[in-house]
Amino acid sequence: MAPAAFPSVPEVPQATTVTVPADSSFWDRISNWVSENKAIVYTIAGVAIVVTGAGAVYYVRSSGSQDSETTPRPSKKERRKRKQAEREAEAAQKAAGEGKTAPITIVPPTGTPPAENILAADEIDENSVQQLTPAQRKERAAQLKEAGNVAYNAKNFDEAIKLYSKAIICKPDPVYYSNRAACYNAMGQWEKVVEDTTAALNREPLYVKALNRRANAYDHLDMYSEALLDYTASCIIEDFRNETSARSVETLLKKYAESKAKELMKTREPRLPSATFVTNYLQSFRSKPRPEGLEDTVELSDDTGKGQLRLGLKHMEGQTGASYEQAAAAFDKALELGDLGEYEALAYNMRGTFRCLRGKHQDALEDLTKSIELDPSMTQSYIKRASMNLELGSPELAEADFAKALEQNPEDPDIYYHRAQLQFIKGAFPEAAKDYQKSIDLDRDFIFSHIQLGVTQYKMGSIASSMATFRRCIKSFEKTPDVYNYYGELLLDQSKLQEAIEKFDTAIELEKQRNPMSINVLPLINKALALFQGKGDFEESKKLCEKALIIDPECDIAVATMAQLLLQRGKVTEALEYFERAANLARTEGELVNALSYAEATRTQIQVQEKYPQLAAKLGGLAGPSATMSDG
Repeated sequence: MAPAAFPSVPEVPQATTVTVPADSSFWDRISNWVSENKAIVYTIAGVAIVVTGAGAVYYVRSSGSQDSETTPRPSKKERRKRKQAEREAEAAQKAAGEGKTAPITIVPPTGTPPAENILAADEIDENSVQQLTPAQRKERAAQLKEAGNVAYNAKNFDEAIKLYSKAIICKPDPVYYSNRAACYNAMGQWEKVVEDTTAALNREPLYVKALNRRANAYDHLDMYSEALLDYTASCIIEDFRNETSARSVETLLKKYAESKAKELMKTREPRLPSATFVTNYLQSFRSKPRPEGLEDTVELSDDTGKGQLRLGLKHMEGQTGASYEQAAAAFDKALELGDLGEYEALAYNMRGTFRCLRGKHQDALEDLTKSIELDPSMTQSYIKRASMNLELGSPELAEADFAKALEQNPEDPDIYYHRAQLQFIKGAFPEAAKDYQKSIDLDRDFIFSHIQLGVTQYKMGSIASSMATFRRCIKSFEKTPDVYNYYGELLLDQSKLQEAIEKFDTAIELEKQRNPMSINVLPLINKALALFQGKGDFEESKKLCEKALIIDPECDIAVATMAQLLLQRGKVTEALEYFERAANLARTEGELVNALSYAEATRTQIQVQEKYPQLAAKLGGLAGPSATMSDG
């Protein structure tokens, strides 16, 4: 288990200097013993407490401000108790030298009401406290609590628990329950921590220390949702100023999401991402005509491997979710039927591509490796395998694949474009810019090299060069919607709101003209964000996201954007529905972890508002309309 996010320390006052009573030669002996044992001495409510490795020993000390003439003579019963205390002190001294733990007794101080009205610690129970007045119970409870603090600091947790328990009998104060919970926390008795902190919170619902202690216990019990609720409430109470609490929320969200994601991925069927995602990925490779022999004019039976391969390539041209599913099925069937001849390497390449898109990485790697073995000159297989290695966190393997691809064909612009993507992700922008430019030099008609060069220049801080690149793109590719969409994003980043919206509108119109049945929905989503960020136009932003989801119901970007719009508008319950929808759309474990984190955080916010209505207004103020959208 992770270490406790919060130190479980009771409310203990700092040590104070003890004034040695003038009338106590016994105290001199005790003081010497303390010095020899390097002990800590506290004065709490008139009771001198000595803490050593042998445990905590409590001694009576007189006021010191009263002389023998004004101090009442102790009763016979009290004198017997003092004698008993002295004997116990001597036993403690002897036990300390022998490495044993001496018994602990608390004796009431002098100057208190008559002894028969103030009970010794071992005399306190539910019945005996009834003979004390409310004031006496409060005073006795405070003494016991302070004594418990000292025992706690001495790591004598069993004794501290007894003392806090006695204090609770006298006065069921939430602090006493929380302090006893701290003892159980130190002993790893998490169920008892939950029990005592819950008792404290029943008496004081916004008691931050008890919330944090219970959250930590829930965490150790793997009750992540419950722990998250307590930590979140604690953060809100403290206006998110406590960085430790905030980090605990983040850590717990990740822990919960990772645990849940692993569980879900065991039974989740692999699926293709949205049509928007697939189209954008496939378009990152230059369009090429079908290989000779797979054209529509060639007679091929769909009952053959070659016929299914051609059918898969044809379905890809539909650019819809359904057509991509049909393409993937056809590639599977092609390899099942076999007899592909010279097209076998292409068949493995295409099946590997769609397996990769489904998140079946190991199967995809095997297919792409097989493709390379069958036809080492097929550079696209190296590129796709490099992209997969990059996604799997192996950039060195990705670089090796690019190097092998260049050995096969140093004039392939796709290699430079995708290697530039690797450099861009690594933050090596100058190297990325060089590769994008090399890709352009080899093929000036591939629009995405131009676009990515402009974006890279922007990342490098060369705003003027970036804007000039996009203006040239518009002249050369005036009918290509992607140019206007990416240009609009950079304008929006510069707070040029109206110009950005105009570019998004142009991209939307060009998408409709290019392929009205399956338009790219990204310009719609970008316009929604621009209207919300720049003008606070929630209703129009929502309509644009809804339109995007009608066109591409499984577009994870549209779903996530809608969820965040609703969340910032305060429509938390509706936002949760979309975050859960995003989790259902996730392909990989990483995507699922991210979606589950958002969903659980939103669900917790709802629970906080229901359980702590007094925090609802505070939460609304902290996440008001001034909050900005996150693009991450």
